[in-house]
Amino acid sequence: MEKHKKPSQDLQQILDSAKRLGVEMDEEKALQWLTAIAAARDGQEIVKDSRTGVFGHKFSMLDFSSQELEHFRAIGRLVEFADQPGRVETALALSGSAAQSKIQTYPGDCDYFERINILAPTRADACNILAEIMRAKILESRKGPTFQLIEVKFGSYPVDTVKNGELKNKGTPISWTADEVDAGQFSGFSPDGKPLVTLWMDVSGEPGWCKLDWVVADPVRGTLANASNMLDVTWEAPDGSITPLDGYLDPYFQEIYLEASSVPIFSKLAQHVSANALDEYVSQLEGEVNKYLTKHLNYGKAAKRMYNIFRLTGRYNEAAFIRELFDEPASMLYQVWSLIRTIEDCCNPLSPITSEQMLAQTDQLIMSVISALEGDQETEIVRQLLRMRDALSRQKTNQELNADAEAARAEVINVVNNFFYEKLTSVPEIKIYMDGFKES
Repeated sequence: MEKHKKPSQDLQQILDSAKRLGVEMDEEKALQWLTAIAAARDGQEIVKDSRTGVFGHKFSMLDFSSQELEHFRAIGRLVEFADQPGRVETALALSGSAAQSKIQTYPGDCDYFERINILAPTRADACNILAEIMRAKILESRKGPTFQLIEVKFGSYPVDTVKNGELKNKGTPISWTADEVDAGQFSGFSPDGKPLVTLWMDVSGEPGWCKLDWVVADPVRGTLANASNMLDVTWEAPDGSITPLDGYLDPYFQEIYLEASSVPIFSKLAQHVSANALDEYVSQLEGEVNKYLTKHLNYGKAAKRMYNIFRLTGRYNEAAFIRELFDEPASMLYQVWSLIRTIEDCCNPLSPITSEQMLAQTDQLIMSVISALEGDQETEIVRQLLRMRDALSRQKTNQELNADAEAARAEVINVVNNFFYEKLTSVPEIKIYMDGFKES
């Protein structure tokens, strides 16, 4: 980059807005990123880091730091599916905030995305293999000294079903516990009270949304985290044709693949991604932005999605501003919010996570809030966290802490919302973009 390169007029306006708001936007770093993304526009779409072996979309790679790579690879060994030569091929990637660790100083959960390609004579055979390997994975990773499987998504309700007192409509995704998967079934009722039994294998023909969620404790760091693995499953027929089992092959614009050995399977599947994948991906993100701006207010989540939209659609100055927001101390509250949910998930009689680990995590949350915030915001959030810590110290059988955890989480959401709303709407270009959703 040129040593004395000047920011454009548009970028200068955004730098000025950041300065007025007290956002520490590094002009040199912003120019470096803009220069790098300009160079990437004309290069190969998928790039690989020869030193670490990770690879991904050229824009995503600009946001990934390898500093925590071994940590993510270690958790990846828990969540990943194994290859079976000639039968099952896999490619594991980071997604979400973990894939943007260079800009998100305080990432939230450990989110993974795995492409699973099943070679089988028929689609039905592929579905059966998926049901088999998912069940095996669930049973082997259901519980250990530092982890617990919380939830599994697989298949859809074949009929309207009342499960655990809640009506689940036909066609909605099924959430399974490890015990239900072990039994291969769960019981419920029809809306008119007739007993129903839903079998694991009976719903395998339309697997739909496949996702596994764990709580993971890191004994070295003394932290808790939610870890998830979202599966994108395809069937490869004997003639080489590729068919997504859920009807849609996901794009690859926000994934960092963890092993160079995954290049062949990724390359094979990427050829079948829709030619309109970028437009479809941006449209999907805009739908989520609309949701978080109008129905389920969450300006932090909206900001994350706007960043991805802006960097993929050429609005690089706005993207550069949002990059800096994720490095601000108050954005740490996203991590706090996520960890509150993790602690809540741990509060059940079957959890292997100890009270001491949860107390240590809560102490870390309190110190993080004290470091990041000042005044009334700090006082109220610390008060809520102390309430939760008190409940944790007194519980003996891992009882649920829904009320206390929810109160603390609600306050954190409020602070994060206020922070992001103030910062985002201060930039005229971003405010106009956001107002467009509110008017539609």
